[in-house]
Amino acid sequence: MTTDAPSILVMAGTGKTGRRLVQTLRAAGRHVRAASRSGEVRFDWSRRDTWRPALAGASAVYLLAPEDPAPASDFVTQAVDSGVGRIVALSGRGIDRVGDFSPGMVAAEEAVRKSGVEWTIIRPNNFSQNFSEDLWRQPLLDGRLALPMGATPEPFVDVQDVADVAATLLTSPGHHEQVYDLSGPRALTFAAAVATIARVSGRSIRYVELTPEQYHAELLAEGYPAETATALNALFAGMRAGHLAEPTDGVRRVLGRDPLDFDSYAAQAAAAGAWS
Repeated sequence: MTTDAPSILVMAGTGKTGRRLVQTLRAAGRHVRAASRSGEVRFDWSRRDTWRPALAGASAVYLLAPEDPAPASDFVTQAVDSGVGRIVALSGRGIDRVGDFSPGMVAAEEAVRKSGVEWTIIRPNNFSQNFSEDLWRQPLLDGRLALPMGATPEPFVDVQDVADVAATLLTSPGHHEQVYDLSGPRALTFAAAVATIARVSGRSIRYVELTPEQYHAELLAEGYPAETATALNALFAGMRAGHLAEPTDGVRRVLGRDPLDFDSYAAQAAAAGAWS
């Protein structure tokens, strides 16, 4: 493989989906450029002078939009001008039904739809790895996860399944102008997910139900900006309404196999020391 071969640019190449996607593509023999602010390919949404060098030689892009919606359209235009012919954009399931949770993702979806090149959008449910890699890991280690979710279930999706889907979409034909909702094979409540993690980790962990107002106050007390607290409450409002509750067949449609079940994820994460 030569360094001037057409490459795949993976945005947020050190993040949850990005680093797994990089590994998956490289294992398949693909030439990959992993882009991030501190990665092997320098990329910073706020530094437009980093865009063109990152895009150089790329024939396809895995796009993970910034929270700020402003740069999405200009970046996609520059990508197409640089020779990119395929874009796979990571969005979120129910993004069109959960209010103002992620204007950046909404802008990215709009930009790729108008790009004039091959595009696919993937909209996953909440990642299983949110429990083990960030977001909810520390509360679990502290023995208490408190959220305003109620009894509405969530079909958590394993990040490796998302990466495998993205790898297929970036390298295989037949997915132009498709939007895939990605979930795990079954839905379970947050209380049930916490109970599973407590069992496999051997830790004492409890799930606590909060009102939206209590959740907002706790986020502010933890140092989150008010706009982030508002956005997260909007997400949970959409989840409580059941917009994301039904499992989908997106993983099977793309990969021809079932997604990983939450129990299997939890057992693997516990064995790897996620909650030790």
